[in-house]
Amino acid sequence: MTVEGFRALCVDRTEDRRYPRSVVERNVADLPEGDLLIDVAYSSLNYKDALSATGNPGVTRNFPHTPGIDAAGTVLESASEGFSPGTEVIVIGFDLGMNTAGGFGQRIRVPAGWAVAMPDGLDVRSSMILGTAGFTAALCIDKLEQQGMTTEGGPVLVTGSTGGVGSVAVKLLAKLGYEVHAGTGKADRHDYLRDLGAAAMVAREDLLAGAERPLGRETWGGVVDTVGGQILVNAVKSLRYGASAAACGLVASPEIPATVFPFILRHVNLLGIDSVELPVADKARIWEKLAGPWKLDGLEQLVEPLTLDTVSEAIDRILAGDMVGRGLVDPNG
Repeated sequence: MTVEGFRALCVDRTEDRRYPRSVVERNVADLPEGDLLIDVAYSSLNYKDALSATGNPGVTRNFPHTPGIDAAGTVLESASEGFSPGTEVIVIGFDLGMNTAGGFGQRIRVPAGWAVAMPDGLDVRSSMILGTAGFTAALCIDKLEQQGMTTEGGPVLVTGSTGGVGSVAVKLLAKLGYEVHAGTGKADRHDYLRDLGAAAMVAREDLLAGAERPLGRETWGGVVDTVGGQILVNAVKSLRYGASAAACGLVASPEIPATVFPFILRHVNLLGIDSVELPVADKARIWEKLAGPWKLDGLEQLVEPLTLDTVSEAIDRILAGDMVGRGLVDPNG
């Protein structure tokens, strides 16, 4: 394998709006302009990658295309004083894997302003077990704590808890001493969630109950919501006085059929979480926490190993809601 030639997953678009996927040989000259040419060691599979791979126009409009909103690897060439060849970096968010060729390829080229130097305490593999999903979970918890969430404030609900964001959120909250209640529709995954640190399970039907009521019983000291829709609304209605919910996903629905009652009667907060356009300095701060005081042991329990040859099938499963934990993509495997 030369520096110039590399393998990548390619998603094409046909005239009848189908999106066939195949692994192809590409050339570095095909990559967009950018300051850093990076040898990708690992990527990870996220829900947004599946949307990109199936032609969702809100994610990707230009085809053929290589998805992969995450990448960690080594700088091969640099036009930036901030990064020397040989430096290990993390790249998540911005336009990577959306309309810029992403981490499901052995090489990427990106602006230097998208990259974070690998912090001490993480490596290319562990950073991509976390990836955007784990980073987003940490960002949710960081923002909730900024708004006053504490371990004494009551149990914390995590919705969509077997997914990538949810799994890391359960594990990280448990590490930090919170009582974690895992919301899930997968009764066969309770042992998995207990192993991550969940103290209790909440069935999807219970999370959906009481939609007709303007308020629920004050229960949650905080919420990490990955699903949106009625489940998010009900979670907000059941926040304790002054508590907050962090919203970072929409796998159930982007709609929130809510009233103002929880906000004006219980003084609660609904916090928006975005990991895509978050300034790189803020990204570096969260990665430093994940490498240091928030470093998680036992990350391998989250991993489903994937390669460029197997990630296409996993894309179909994550769209169907059948993925658990984190799909770790080795483009060299």
